Amino acid sequence: MNEQQFKRRKWKSLTFFLVIVGITWLSAHLTAFNFIEGFTTIPAAFMWIIENLWITTETLDRLPGILDRLLETILMSIAATTIAAVVAFFLGIAGSNTTSSNSLLSGFARFVASVARNIPVVAWALILLLSFGQNSITGFLALFIGTVGLLTRAFIEVIDEAGLSAYEALTATGATYFQVVGKAVMPQTLPQMVSWILFMIETNIRSATLVGLLTGTGIGYSFDLYYKMLDYQTVTLITMLIIITVICIELTSNKVRKVIL
Repeated sequence: MNEQQFKRRKWKSLTFFLVIVGITWLSAHLTAFNFIEGFTTIPAAFMWIIENLWITTETLDRLPGILDRLLETILMSIAATTIAAVVAFFLGIAGSNTTSSNSLLSGFARFVASVARNIPVVAWALILLLSFGQNSITGFLALFIGTVGLLTRAFIEVIDEAGLSAYEALTATGATYFQVVGKAVMPQTLPQMVSWILFMIETNIRSATLVGLLTGTGIGYSFDLYYKMLDYQTVTLITMLIIITVICIELTSNKVRKVIL
């Protein structure tokens, strides 16, 4: 790199830094945010956490009901993910350049994936609330639609990246379309697809907590209920259970990934 290129890169970096600083300052000005005041309140915030966010014996009496809500959230997340995975598999087959049999169908599959995954799950929940109201169906559909979009896109990429040797060999022998998909595509792509499904289960359990705040279901409903009652001890218990659940599921899915990949 010569001196002129070095200076040019240096000026670009400096310009980018100044732009970021300017945007930050403008955002703070428009929102009336005071950086100094914000930093000085941190010690008081930590003291409040120490004084209020602890679990009592009375809080543990509510544990059975909270666990029921948590189980509802886990089961809804798993159900939405597995059913969405089936739909996404067929859309992935239709949308992949390797296995697509119709350009119109391929375009439709990619369009569904693009729309479904680019709208956040929380936004889907808000949209569906207008039609279905506050119930578990709304939460399930919000998770289902978002998962279909993400898994369809992932499955399309997995199929496109698979080797074509087995696919071309079976096609040359006169095998039918479904035979080629079942014997050539599935064996190569199934481990990666299962890995993506496990990842989405983890993600949906986190998302289901936020969706539950809107739909009045699952552990999100319990969190919202006790938070509005200013029962911070129970909120702490719920938060800890969510963290433990997510960590346990992540550890389990990681072990499964090591076995199948």
